[in-house]
Amino acid sequence: MDTKEPVRSEPSRRLLLAGALPAAAGALGVVGLTAGPASAETKSPVPRRRPLSPSPSPSPVLKEKTRAKFPADLETAGVAELAGLLDSGRITSVQLTREYLRRIGALDVQGPGLNTVRSLNPNALKEAGEADARRRRSRHNSPLLGIPVLLKDNIDAVGMPTTAGSVALKDSHPDKDAPLVALLRSAGAVILGKANLTEFANYLTNGMPGGYSSLGGQVLNVYDVSQTPSGSSAGPGAAASVGLATLTIGTETSGSILSPAAANSDVGVKPTVGLISRTGIVPIAASQDTAGPLVRTVADAAALLTVVTGEDPEDSATAANPLVGHDFSRDLSPTALRGARIGVVASQVPAAGTDNRTLWDAALAVLTARGATLVSVTLSTSSSIPGGSSVLSYEFKRDLNTYLARLPRNAPAKTLADVVAYNNAHSGRALKFGQVLATASQAMDLSPGSADSAKYLADRAQDLADSKDRIDALMADQNLTTLLFANSGSAGIGAKAGYPSVSVPAGYQAANRRPFNIAFLGKAWSEPVLLGYAYDYEQASQLRQPPSALNPSLFDNVGL
Repeated sequence: MDTKEPVRSEPSRRLLLAGALPAAAGALGVVGLTAGPASAETKSPVPRRRPLSPSPSPSPVLKEKTRAKFPADLETAGVAELAGLLDSGRITSVQLTREYLRRIGALDVQGPGLNTVRSLNPNALKEAGEADARRRRSRHNSPLLGIPVLLKDNIDAVGMPTTAGSVALKDSHPDKDAPLVALLRSAGAVILGKANLTEFANYLTNGMPGGYSSLGGQVLNVYDVSQTPSGSSAGPGAAASVGLATLTIGTETSGSILSPAAANSDVGVKPTVGLISRTGIVPIAASQDTAGPLVRTVADAAALLTVVTGEDPEDSATAANPLVGHDFSRDLSPTALRGARIGVVASQVPAAGTDNRTLWDAALAVLTARGATLVSVTLSTSSSIPGGSSVLSYEFKRDLNTYLARLPRNAPAKTLADVVAYNNAHSGRALKFGQVLATASQAMDLSPGSADSAKYLADRAQDLADSKDRIDALMADQNLTTLLFANSGSAGIGAKAGYPSVSVPAGYQAANRRPFNIAFLGKAWSEPVLLGYAYDYEQASQLRQPPSALNPSLFDNVGL
């Protein structure tokens, strides 16, 4: 879920590398933060230098007297470029991983203190070395071999805690990888670490700033630290944008990929529910939850989706997936928009005279020039349920209890009730913004035949009528291949339908360099079509600019 306003914060998480990493870490030393409660204000965040733990020395920046220039600009380099360098032997995965760790030290821990990374994988360099050995041993067909990936800190990966940003789960260590992580490891990707997020993916309380958690503190926006990085996948979104990993993975229930994509000028893919297994991911609501890429280019999104798409016997939604084994990179065509019929949702058109309207009109001109037919359409994205749907509140208790019950016996919490009780007992740190959503969910009566269960079933049916049925009818009536939205406008209706959206950068506001995206929404399993449209638009427009181009002061005196 998305939130809007950032908050000023002190560091409140510990990010450890040295000692846990193999000796190959060498001069990397310690990358760490002291833990302490974050202070709340309603003003925008201001970057502060984070004190290192256990001491300011050694620096997280590599300390060679002479360090050769790395042969790729990691702020912009994608999978294809880095895979080419790895295959040619110009770099190794160990070198690449070290370089990302150096960037994390310079930008995330020190320098502007972006605070995007919650924890680092203590085995990252070991995994990189194994990828290098695999590359030397034999030919391979994995585009992600040796490529570093950051995971949102609600995705299980053995060797790191899965905290969802909650102090109640700070010592929650899964005993198995989420299936999507297992697929990444099988492809030879390097799990670099876990990225910060809005706590419990923004389903702890109302009014929590995007990118804030009691355990992780506040993520900053890389284009303007006074603006929100949005949420809940703020850490993956900001880290991807500024090049702290080649690829990042976020999750979405309603807007948590699409909104950070727009805020951080990323390509974000919110897949069809069931395209990627949800097992091993801290949930909000199974009917809407999905993981998905937050990356810099459509090509990188396609490469990542190709690896993590799969069927999981523990996730029934994946049984209907017709795209298992599909190579999404083959869908990327510079002529994909030719013949497309795009429904331009009238309510999404920005107000006349604004920067966003100028950017929107320019995007429409590109789509038309690429051969698409634009059709103005009316689509209500609002709920018809008086007082709003109970679906998320009901499913949060049901699905979080299921997730927590599967954790090892010594897990710090086994039910939502445990989390609520822990937070109440540690309110000074855990409840800066309260836990009204968690408390309301805990009060739900999940027993069959209860009033809450009856309302839930009715609300879920109405949610589908308000979303899936409306979209299907409109697209059929107008013979549309996609619907077009501004920024994260497709989030709510697409989430309830379980339908995919692809968000792509479409420029920056002249007044304040704030990013602007457009998003293509389609019916279930239409990712190949949507990615093709996004790629054609991206290649024709070439509008994305890295943070260093629009916010160069972010990089002052960081040693990169």
